[in-house]
Amino acid sequence: MDLTLATSEADGKTIVAVGGEIDVYTAPRLRDRITELVASGTFDLVIDMEAVEFLDSTGLGVLVGGLKKVRAHNGSLQLICSQDRLLKIFRITGLAKVFVIHDSLASAVSPADAS
Repeated sequence: MDLTLATSEADGKTIVAVGGEIDVYTAPRLRDRITELVASGTFDLVIDMEAVEFLDSTGLGVLVGGLKKVRAHNGSLQLICSQDRLLKIFRITGLAKVFVIHDSLASAVSPADAS
């Protein structure tokens, strides 16, 4: 399985829709996309993981690295994920407390008081 990346804008945030597997082989592509966005001045990212079928520790590392990059510019990196098997990974690793995780695109792009 390959990795697909699609970038779009919604309510002043940049959405990166990720599909397929985020693993040791494909994670560098996601890291490169996040790095490109930050380098171009985009600091409020939402990573849509609804189409992600697999996530390993390399993928988690890329997400944490991306969070550090945007926070260095007072930005945010939030996730959209409603899949129990992926949410379990975030809970087990303690990253559910680090990332803001939304269950839909609508809640991710709504004003902060609504999420």
